[in-house]
Amino acid sequence: MSDKTIQEKNTDRLTVHLNDKPVYDIVITEDFTGLPGEVMKLDVASRKLCIVTDSTVSELYLEEVRELLMPCCRLVTSYVFPAGEAHKNLSTVQKLYEKLIKERFDRSDMLVALGGGVVGDLCGFAAATYLRGISFIQIPTTLLSQVDSSIGGKTGVDFDAYKNMVGAFHMPRLVYTNISTLLSLPDSQFAAGMGEVIKHGLIRDRAYYDWLLDHAGEIQTKDLSALRETVVGSNLIKREVVETDPTEKGDRMLLNFGHTLGHAVEKLKNFELLHGECVALGSLAAMHLSEIRGMIAKEDINRFREALKTFRIPDRVSGLTPLAVIEASKNDKKMESGVIKFILLESVGCAYVDRTVTDGEMEQALAFILTQEESHE
Repeated sequence: MSDKTIQEKNTDRLTVHLNDKPVYDIVITEDFTGLPGEVMKLDVASRKLCIVTDSTVSELYLEEVRELLMPCCRLVTSYVFPAGEAHKNLSTVQKLYEKLIKERFDRSDMLVALGGGVVGDLCGFAAATYLRGISFIQIPTTLLSQVDSSIGGKTGVDFDAYKNMVGAFHMPRLVYTNISTLLSLPDSQFAAGMGEVIKHGLIRDRAYYDWLLDHAGEIQTKDLSALRETVVGSNLIKREVVETDPTEKGDRMLLNFGHTLGHAVEKLKNFELLHGECVALGSLAAMHLSEIRGMIAKEDINRFREALKTFRIPDRVSGLTPLAVIEASKNDKKMESGVIKFILLESVGCAYVDRTVTDGEMEQALAFILTQEESHE
């Protein structure tokens, strides 16, 4: 770990660079009081802002954020859509476009994503496409969005049952993370976020992975100091990958560990399971495949499975067959020239892209996470 990284881990600000130029800051704090000052740095005094949020988050934080932003700009308005993955689609985006057009938002105005991954992805996609692109800010309020989806500029919406099939790369101007919002997060949402957090350690940083498991008790009780270390640790990993590969041509694909089969499970279960839960299930299957290929030990899988239980993340899924999941995985956007790009582990903390995984190997991996009566072991 470099001196620069150590220094940044003791601060509340990380800067994301692209082509060696600073693009936006990630501010990590414990309240919203610093938000106006950060937004004012973006020269918004004469601009209009539209806060995009969902029906759940609006009840908790919309008024507080609106009141803080009102003195910063010419006008603050809001767009609230029904909470849930089912509303992350082009129909919701179309209604947002209509609002922006009626309120005469122009290219100098800005959107503000206040919420979790669904809100951030949808708002970012709208910002990327309205008037061929306007600026936006991320204010992530869930663990999943704070450690993953708010960083890196990947935006998108689902098309029919196909997850994130329509999207664009569009970097935010600012990510403002108030970790205290995690205190109001339902346990299931927090657990789902931990699925992505643990994934970061598995693919990139063994020491961070070990730290997470060693401090599981403090993280589970939502100790703010432990949460801060968790968020900063994941942000450092995500930033490093994004800076190296901003448009997912190489190393950034490693962040898709657990997603190939996880997305298929998520879709086939009609989004009854949360995204982070499905990623964790997919990660467990990928680890089993890595073990079959002789790259990691059975003990590594057992330790990961225990971690899932500690963080109350499901390690099995019912109601699916391996064949159905494999077929669904072939409709995923990670397909390339008819070949699935599968992320495997050379060791804990070191992932790589593999294009040789067969249907038979995927069936073996899926048998590891599907309940016995459904997988017909």
